[in-house]
Amino acid sequence: MRYILGIDTSCYTTSLAGVSLTGEVLFSKQLLLSVPKGERGLQQSGALFQHLKNLPLATAAVRRLLPDGEIAAVCSSTRPRRSEDSYMPVFLFSHHLGQAISDLIHTPFYETSHQENHIMAGLHSAKGPDSDRFLALHLSGGTSEMLDVTRSPFGFHIRLLGGTRDLHAGQFVDRIGVAMGLPFPAGPHLEALAAFGTGSIDLSGSVKGLFISFSGPEAQGQRFIRQGAPYPEIAHAVYQLLIRTAAKWILYAVGQGYPEEVLLVGGVSSSRLFRDGLRERLLKRDRSIRLYFAEPGLSRDNAVGTALLGLQVYKNSGGLYEQCHPFHPSAE
Repeated sequence: MRYILGIDTSCYTTSLAGVSLTGEVLFSKQLLLSVPKGERGLQQSGALFQHLKNLPLATAAVRRLLPDGEIAAVCSSTRPRRSEDSYMPVFLFSHHLGQAISDLIHTPFYETSHQENHIMAGLHSAKGPDSDRFLALHLSGGTSEMLDVTRSPFGFHIRLLGGTRDLHAGQFVDRIGVAMGLPFPAGPHLEALAAFGTGSIDLSGSVKGLFISFSGPEAQGQRFIRQGAPYPEIAHAVYQLLIRTAAKWILYAVGQGYPEEVLLVGGVSSSRLFRDGLRERLLKRDRSIRLYFAEPGLSRDNAVGTALLGLQVYKNSGGLYEQCHPFHPSAE
Protein backbone atom coordinates (compact mmCIF):
# COMPACT_ATOMS: atom_id res chain seq x y z
CA MET A 1 0.00 0.00 0.00
CA ARG A 2 1.29 3.45 -0.92
CA TYR A 3 1.04 6.13 1.74
CA ILE A 4 2.14 9.60 2.81
CA LEU A 5 4.56 9.61 5.76
CA GLY A 6 4.11 12.46 8.25
CA ILE A 7 6.83 13.42 10.75
CA ASP A 8 6.54 15.85 13.67
CA THR A 9 9.16 16.27 16.42
CA SER A 10 7.81 18.80 18.92
CA CYS A 11 9.16 19.84 22.29
CA TYR A 12 7.70 16.79 24.07
CA THR A 13 6.61 14.19 21.49
CA THR A 14 8.16 12.18 18.66
CA SER A 15 5.38 11.49 16.14
CA LEU A 16 5.10 9.47 12.94
CA ALA A 17 1.90 8.88 10.98
CA GLY A 18 0.85 7.45 7.65
CA VAL A 19 -2.23 8.08 5.54
CA SER A 20 -3.25 6.20 2.42
CA LEU A 21 -3.72 7.98 -0.90
CA THR A 22 -7.47 7.83 -0.22
CA GLY A 23 -7.09 9.63 3.13
CA GLU A 24 -7.34 6.69 5.53
CA VAL A 25 -5.14 6.98 8.62
CA LEU A 26 -3.05 3.80 8.52
CA PHE A 27 -0.97 4.36 11.64
CA SER A 28 -0.15 7.04 14.21
CA LYS A 29 2.76 6.53 16.59
CA GLN A 30 3.51 9.02 19.36
CA LEU A 31 6.35 8.71 21.88
CA LEU A 32 6.43 11.18 24.78
CA LEU A 33 9.80 12.62 25.72
CA SER A 34 10.82 12.04 29.33
CA VAL A 35 10.88 15.01 31.72
CA PRO A 36 12.62 14.50 35.11
CA LYS A 37 10.30 14.63 38.12
CA GLY A 38 9.91 18.14 39.45
CA GLU A 39 11.01 19.77 36.19
CA ARG A 40 8.67 21.92 34.11
CA GLY A 41 10.12 21.13 30.72
CA LEU A 42 13.17 20.22 28.64
CA GLN A 43 15.94 22.20 27.04
CA GLN A 44 15.96 21.98 23.25
CA SER A 45 19.25 20.05 23.23
CA GLY A 46 17.81 17.43 25.57
CA ALA A 47 14.64 17.15 23.51
CA LEU A 48 16.64 16.68 20.30
CA PHE A 49 18.67 13.89 21.93
CA GLN A 50 15.49 12.10 23.02
CA HIS A 51 14.00 12.39 19.52
CA LEU A 52 17.12 10.67 18.23
CA LYS A 53 16.71 7.85 20.78
CA ASN A 54 12.99 7.51 20.01
CA LEU A 55 13.42 7.23 16.26
CA PRO A 56 14.28 3.48 16.07
CA LEU A 57 11.35 2.70 18.40
CA ALA A 58 8.97 4.71 16.22
CA THR A 59 10.15 3.29 12.90
CA ALA A 60 10.08 -0.27 14.26
CA ALA A 61 6.46 0.28 15.29
CA VAL A 62 5.65 1.57 11.78
CA ARG A 63 7.24 -1.48 10.21
CA ARG A 64 5.09 -3.76 12.38
CA LEU A 65 1.93 -1.80 11.66
CA LEU A 66 2.49 -1.54 7.90
CA PRO A 67 5.06 -4.16 6.83
CA ASP A 68 4.28 -3.88 3.11
CA GLY A 69 3.85 -0.12 2.89
CA GLU A 70 5.49 2.01 0.20
CA ILE A 71 6.11 5.70 0.89
CA ALA A 72 4.67 7.89 -1.88
CA ALA A 73 5.74 11.20 -0.32
CA VAL A 74 7.11 12.57 2.95
CA CYS A 75 5.80 15.62 4.81
CA SER A 76 7.51 17.10 7.88
CA SER A 77 6.63 19.81 10.36
CA THR A 78 9.69 22.01 9.97
CA ARG A 79 8.80 25.00 12.16
CA PRO A 80 6.27 26.02 14.83
CA ARG A 81 4.22 28.37 12.59
CA ARG A 82 4.09 29.40 8.96
CA SER A 83 6.28 32.50 9.10
CA GLU A 84 9.85 33.28 8.10
CA ASP A 85 10.98 34.01 11.66
CA SER A 86 9.35 30.94 13.24
CA TYR A 87 12.10 28.61 14.42
CA MET A 88 12.66 25.96 17.06
CA PRO A 89 15.60 23.50 17.04
CA VAL A 90 13.47 20.40 17.72
CA PHE A 91 11.86 20.75 14.29
CA LEU A 92 15.27 20.47 12.60
CA PHE A 93 15.05 16.77 13.37
CA SER A 94 11.77 16.17 11.55
CA HIS A 95 12.91 18.46 8.72
CA HIS A 96 16.22 16.72 8.08
CA LEU A 97 14.83 13.24 8.66
CA GLY A 98 12.03 13.82 6.16
CA GLN A 99 14.39 15.34 3.60
CA ALA A 100 16.83 12.43 3.97
CA ILE A 101 14.11 9.79 3.51
CA SER A 102 12.81 11.66 0.48
CA ASP A 103 16.24 11.88 -1.12
CA LEU A 104 17.06 8.21 -0.51
CA ILE A 105 13.84 6.78 -1.96
CA HIS A 106 13.26 9.49 -4.61
CA THR A 107 9.86 10.68 -3.43
CA PRO A 108 8.49 14.21 -3.00
CA PHE A 109 9.26 16.05 0.23
CA TYR A 110 6.82 18.65 1.58
CA GLU A 111 7.11 21.06 4.48
CA THR A 112 4.41 22.27 6.82
CA SER A 113 4.24 23.86 10.27
CA HIS A 114 3.42 22.32 13.62
CA GLN A 115 0.43 24.63 13.96
CA GLU A 116 -1.01 23.65 10.56
CA ASN A 117 -0.53 20.02 11.58
CA HIS A 118 -2.69 20.63 14.67
CA ILE A 119 -5.38 22.38 12.64
CA MET A 120 -5.54 19.66 9.99
CA ALA A 121 -5.62 16.86 12.58
CA GLY A 122 -8.42 18.76 14.33
CA LEU A 123 -10.46 19.18 11.17
CA HIS A 124 -10.03 15.50 10.34
CA SER A 125 -11.07 14.14 13.74
CA ALA A 126 -13.74 16.73 14.60
CA LYS A 127 -15.36 16.40 11.14
CA GLY A 128 -15.51 20.16 10.83
CA PRO A 129 -15.78 23.06 10.48
CA ASP A 130 -16.75 22.60 6.85
CA SER A 131 -16.48 26.30 6.04
CA ASP A 132 -13.52 27.64 4.12
CA ARG A 133 -12.94 30.18 6.91
CA PHE A 134 -13.17 29.60 10.66
CA LEU A 135 -11.65 30.53 14.01
CA ALA A 136 -9.11 28.26 15.68
CA LEU A 137 -7.92 28.30 19.28
CA HIS A 138 -4.54 26.61 19.69
CA LEU A 139 -4.10 25.95 23.42
CA SER A 140 -1.01 24.04 24.51
CA GLY A 141 2.13 24.30 26.61
CA GLY A 142 3.89 26.26 23.88
CA THR A 143 1.04 28.15 22.22
CA SER A 144 -2.08 30.03 23.24
CA GLU A 145 -3.34 31.81 20.16
CA MET A 146 -6.57 32.77 18.44
CA LEU A 147 -6.33 32.33 14.68
CA ASP A 148 -8.38 33.41 11.68
CA VAL A 149 -7.97 30.41 9.35
CA THR A 150 -8.78 30.12 5.65
CA ARG A 151 -8.27 26.90 3.70
CA SER A 152 -5.89 26.85 0.72
CA PRO A 153 -4.73 24.13 -1.74
CA PHE A 154 -1.41 23.80 0.10
CA GLY A 155 -2.51 24.11 3.72
CA PHE A 156 -3.98 27.18 5.36
CA HIS A 157 -3.73 30.94 5.35
CA ILE A 158 -3.52 31.84 9.02
CA ARG A 159 -3.86 35.30 10.53
CA LEU A 160 -2.94 35.72 14.17
CA LEU A 161 -5.69 37.65 15.94
CA GLY A 162 -4.55 37.48 19.54
CA GLY A 163 -2.92 35.36 22.18
CA THR A 164 -1.40 35.28 25.63
CA ARG A 165 0.62 38.19 26.94
CA ASP A 166 2.64 35.95 29.28
CA LEU A 167 2.11 32.26 30.12
CA HIS A 168 0.53 29.77 27.73
CA ALA A 169 -2.52 27.84 28.93
CA GLY A 170 -0.54 24.59 29.16
CA GLN A 171 2.28 26.30 31.07
CA PHE A 172 -0.28 27.54 33.58
CA VAL A 173 -1.60 24.00 34.07
CA ASP A 174 1.88 22.46 34.26
CA ARG A 175 3.29 24.99 36.71
CA ILE A 176 0.42 24.47 39.12
CA GLY A 177 0.51 20.69 38.68
CA VAL A 178 4.28 20.35 39.11
CA ALA A 179 4.13 22.54 42.23
CA MET A 180 1.67 19.97 43.63
CA GLY A 181 4.16 17.19 42.89
CA LEU A 182 2.33 15.86 39.82
CA PRO A 183 4.23 14.41 36.84
CA PHE A 184 4.92 16.50 33.74
CA PRO A 185 2.88 17.04 31.62
CA ALA A 186 0.46 17.65 34.47
CA GLY A 187 -2.82 18.13 32.59
CA PRO A 188 -4.40 14.65 32.91
CA HIS A 189 -3.37 14.37 36.57
CA LEU A 190 -4.61 17.85 37.46
CA GLU A 191 -7.90 17.18 35.68
CA ALA A 192 -8.38 13.98 37.70
CA LEU A 193 -7.92 15.98 40.92
CA ALA A 194 -10.27 18.71 39.68
CA ALA A 195 -13.13 16.20 39.49
CA PHE A 196 -13.17 16.16 43.30
CA GLY A 197 -13.23 19.94 43.73
CA THR A 198 -16.37 21.74 44.91
CA GLY A 199 -15.62 25.29 43.78
CA SER A 200 -14.62 26.72 47.15
CA ILE A 201 -11.58 28.44 45.56
CA ASP A 202 -11.65 30.94 42.71
CA LEU A 203 -8.86 32.29 40.48
CA SER A 204 -9.19 35.59 38.63
CA GLY A 205 -7.84 35.88 35.08
CA SER A 206 -7.60 38.53 32.40
CA VAL A 207 -9.20 38.82 28.97
CA LYS A 208 -8.65 42.19 27.30
CA GLY A 209 -10.02 42.18 23.78
CA LEU A 210 -8.20 39.47 21.82
CA PHE A 211 -5.46 39.01 24.41
CA ILE A 212 -5.40 36.87 27.53
CA SER A 213 -3.10 36.41 30.52
CA PHE A 214 -2.35 33.54 32.90
CA SER A 215 0.49 34.93 35.05
CA GLY A 216 -1.92 36.39 37.62
CA PRO A 217 -3.92 33.20 38.24
CA GLU A 218 -0.69 31.18 38.25
CA ALA A 219 0.64 33.36 41.08
CA GLN A 220 -2.68 33.03 42.92
CA GLY A 221 -2.58 29.25 42.53
CA GLN A 222 0.97 29.03 43.84
CA ARG A 223 -0.08 31.12 46.84
CA PHE A 224 -2.97 28.74 47.58
CA ILE A 225 -0.53 25.81 47.41
CA ARG A 226 1.83 27.48 49.92
CA GLN A 227 -1.13 28.20 52.20
CA GLY A 228 -2.09 24.52 52.24
CA ALA A 229 -5.38 24.77 50.34
CA PRO A 230 -6.82 21.39 49.25
CA TYR A 231 -5.30 20.33 45.93
CA PRO A 232 -8.64 19.23 44.39
CA GLU A 233 -10.03 22.72 45.01
CA ILE A 234 -7.02 24.40 43.41
CA ALA A 235 -7.19 22.03 40.43
CA HIS A 236 -10.91 22.70 40.04
CA ALA A 237 -10.23 26.45 40.11
CA VAL A 238 -7.58 26.09 37.40
CA TYR A 239 -9.98 24.42 34.97
CA GLN A 240 -12.83 26.79 35.74
CA LEU A 241 -10.49 29.70 35.00
CA LEU A 242 -9.48 28.11 31.68
CA ILE A 243 -13.16 27.66 30.75
CA ARG A 244 -14.10 31.25 31.64
CA THR A 245 -11.09 32.65 29.78
CA ALA A 246 -11.77 30.69 26.59
CA ALA A 247 -15.47 31.57 26.66
CA LYS A 248 -14.86 35.32 27.08
CA TRP A 249 -12.19 35.20 24.38
CA ILE A 250 -14.46 33.49 21.85
CA LEU A 251 -17.45 35.68 22.65
CA TYR A 252 -15.40 38.81 22.13
CA ALA A 253 -13.99 37.61 18.78
CA VAL A 254 -17.41 36.59 17.46
CA GLY A 255 -18.80 39.92 18.65
CA GLN A 256 -16.15 41.63 16.51
CA GLY A 257 -17.46 39.85 13.41
CA TYR A 258 -15.10 36.88 13.23
CA PRO A 259 -16.49 33.42 12.29
CA GLU A 260 -18.89 31.64 14.62
CA GLU A 261 -17.39 28.22 13.88
CA VAL A 262 -14.49 27.56 16.23
CA LEU A 263 -11.99 24.68 16.11
CA LEU A 264 -10.07 23.96 19.33
CA VAL A 265 -6.75 22.13 19.16
CA GLY A 266 -3.72 21.59 21.40
CA GLY A 267 -3.19 19.54 24.52
CA VAL A 268 -5.27 21.76 26.82
CA SER A 269 -8.34 21.28 24.63
CA SER A 270 -8.08 17.49 25.03
CA SER A 271 -9.47 17.82 28.57
CA ARG A 272 -13.01 16.48 28.92
CA LEU A 273 -13.64 18.84 31.83
CA PHE A 274 -12.58 21.82 29.72
CA ARG A 275 -14.65 20.74 26.70
CA ASP A 276 -17.84 20.09 28.62
CA GLY A 277 -17.51 23.28 30.66
CA LEU A 278 -16.84 25.48 27.63
CA ARG A 279 -19.77 24.00 25.67
CA GLU A 280 -22.13 24.54 28.60
CA ARG A 281 -20.96 28.10 29.21
CA LEU A 282 -21.26 29.18 25.57
CA LEU A 283 -24.68 27.57 25.16
CA LYS A 284 -25.95 29.93 27.84
CA ARG A 285 -24.43 32.99 26.16
CA ASP A 286 -24.63 32.52 22.39
CA ARG A 287 -26.19 29.47 20.73
CA SER A 288 -24.97 30.56 17.28
CA ILE A 289 -21.37 29.62 18.18
CA ARG A 290 -20.39 26.11 17.07
CA LEU A 291 -17.44 24.43 18.75
CA TYR A 292 -15.39 21.64 17.16
CA PHE A 293 -12.91 19.66 19.24
CA ALA A 294 -10.28 17.31 17.89
CA GLU A 295 -10.33 13.81 19.38
CA PRO A 296 -8.17 13.85 22.55
CA GLY A 297 -5.43 11.79 20.91
CA LEU A 298 -5.27 14.20 18.00
CA SER A 299 -5.60 17.32 20.15
CA ARG A 300 -2.20 16.55 21.59
CA ASP A 301 0.97 16.50 19.49
CA ASN A 302 0.79 14.05 16.60
CA ALA A 303 1.80 13.68 12.94
CA VAL A 304 -1.57 12.76 11.44
CA GLY A 305 -2.24 16.34 10.40
CA THR A 306 1.21 16.55 8.83
CA ALA A 307 0.57 13.41 6.77
CA LEU A 308 -2.88 14.65 5.70
CA LEU A 309 -1.41 17.99 4.62
CA GLY A 310 1.21 16.09 2.65
CA LEU A 311 -1.55 14.13 0.95
CA GLN A 312 -3.37 17.34 0.06
CA VAL A 313 -0.28 18.79 -1.59
CA TYR A 314 0.56 15.46 -3.26
CA LYS A 315 -2.86 15.47 -4.93
CA ASN A 316 -2.84 19.15 -5.85
CA SER A 317 0.67 19.01 -7.30
CA GLY A 318 0.15 15.76 -9.18
CA GLY A 319 2.76 14.03 -7.02
CA LEU A 320 5.58 15.81 -8.80
CA TYR A 321 9.00 15.26 -7.26
CA GLU A 322 10.15 18.66 -8.51
CA GLN A 323 7.55 20.54 -6.42
CA CYS A 324 9.33 19.92 -3.17
CA HIS A 325 8.47 22.90 -0.99
CA PRO A 326 4.88 24.09 -1.48
CA PHE A 327 4.56 24.63 2.28
CA HIS A 328 7.44 27.08 2.48
CA PRO A 329 6.19 30.16 4.40
CA SER A 330 6.55 32.39 1.34
CA ALA A 331 4.67 29.96 -0.91
CA GLU A 332 1.08 30.59 -1.95
